[in-house]
Amino acid sequence: MPPEHIQMIEAGGLPPPDGALALVGGKAFNLLKLAAMGFSVPPGFVLPTSMCARWISEGAPSKEAFRAMIAGPLDRLENASGLGFGDPRKPLLLSVRSGAPASMPGMLDTVLDVGLTRATLPGLVAITGNPRLAWDCYLRLVESYALTVAGLRRAPFADATARALAAAGAASAAELDTLALRALVLEHLEIFKDESGEAFPQDPFEQLLGAADAVFRSWNAERAKAYRRINALDAAAGTAVTVQRMVYGNAGPRSGAGVGFTRDPATGEKRLYLDFAFDAQGEDVVSGRRRLTPADELARLMPEVSRALDVAAERIERNFRDAQDFEFTVEEGQLFLLQTRDAKRSAWARLKIAVDLARDGLITPEEALARLEGLDLSKIVRRRVAAETGDAIACGTPAGIGVASGAVALSVEAARAAAAQGRKVILVRNDVATEDIDGIACTEGVLTARGGRTSHAAVVARELGKVAIVGCGALEISADETRLAIAGKNFANGAELTLDGETGRIYAGCVRVSDERPDAELAQVKAWREKSAH
Repeated sequence: MPPEHIQMIEAGGLPPPDGALALVGGKAFNLLKLAAMGFSVPPGFVLPTSMCARWISEGAPSKEAFRAMIAGPLDRLENASGLGFGDPRKPLLLSVRSGAPASMPGMLDTVLDVGLTRATLPGLVAITGNPRLAWDCYLRLVESYALTVAGLRRAPFADATARALAAAGAASAAELDTLALRALVLEHLEIFKDESGEAFPQDPFEQLLGAADAVFRSWNAERAKAYRRINALDAAAGTAVTVQRMVYGNAGPRSGAGVGFTRDPATGEKRLYLDFAFDAQGEDVVSGRRRLTPADELARLMPEVSRALDVAAERIERNFRDAQDFEFTVEEGQLFLLQTRDAKRSAWARLKIAVDLARDGLITPEEALARLEGLDLSKIVRRRVAAETGDAIACGTPAGIGVASGAVALSVEAARAAAAQGRKVILVRNDVATEDIDGIACTEGVLTARGGRTSHAAVVARELGKVAIVGCGALEISADETRLAIAGKNFANGAELTLDGETGRIYAGCVRVSDERPDAELAQVKAWREKSAH
């Protein structure tokens, strides 16, 4: 494909024409809008969706052909950033992300920190003054590339990390110092060579080609096909590949990454619904494998960033005329927007948001009714635990609304088997990945020990109408996934639990519930329909 067909993402550009969505994908389409609105968006370029099917069927181009294909866009990106891809003194590192025309949260692949090598690592240390940042990025790249691009097993890398954490007395890699990170990276490089039979690629263009290939091919990953099947999405649409300059949320205590919703995606309430991880990259937040910082804590520690997020959320929602789900990075106190999209939401929130947006004048009543097409209003209820219910055994972070009771399943396979027998199931895991979408779809609810309410798996569960409670620190699962303990109380596979998605409380057995209907919103919709009928 000739370079002129590769779309640039640049500050101050014009917003894209509506017809560009199918070609550049939703992520880049909305990034172009955000850049035109004056937000700080990392510059980059987009390999269009039109390349996806051919890339998959014919295979990736040669490294030389790929280098020639992106030469012009990459040159413009280097000029915009003042950095050079592969430059040992001032290295440009890249994020390589998917971007289908229809949002598919967490279903397609991402590779970050592309371009970091033994030759460019000293340059990253020099321009940032932060050796720990450089080795942390290298660790992330090696593991991500190994799993996503090379298709290697996770276990050897996870085992090496576990040994390093034990030796340092650390709970996570975020607590490792520079020397420990360096030693772990060197061990990961050896594991990569042992597992793949080849050394980790030290050519930045080879890394970039491999990352782009992985993102295009993830269009046909099982989880992506399952998501398209469940949501009736076009399998022929393909994904774009969005390549941008890295911004570093893992640069220290004044940096981090987060996800925000302009309205509560469970209830529809107009408030900023946000999770944040200090000294982290975006995958730490959306993967569901890390404990997160709530919005009020961010406001206390970084008030300027919190105020900027409030302003950004209001502007984005007004411009896009719908509740938005946006991802962001803070690098040394500077806010960068990495994505926005129409927020996935529960049925209850879908109704409330449509009515409220019309009342606020952002959309017309006719548009509100159109957004509710296909939604069975008669089945929208908000289930609550009865007031006289006894004490809960534990509490986590609610990531949805409603109440779910069912038999404990400690694996996706167990959940599928129980559901196939007609049983109601609660999937209980340390964390839930988007690969588990088929398991999520057959459950009543999901309970996890780690993760946040804005992780991709929580977003998917909420969209599917499942009750979800995340980050339950009292939850412990045995290594063989046959037993769990909640606050010291043991449960086996098949034991009954109840999840209160309103409060995050967890109960043993089944409890009595009451149902609430969205009467005010239903009355408004009825009035609009009667008016339009005359």
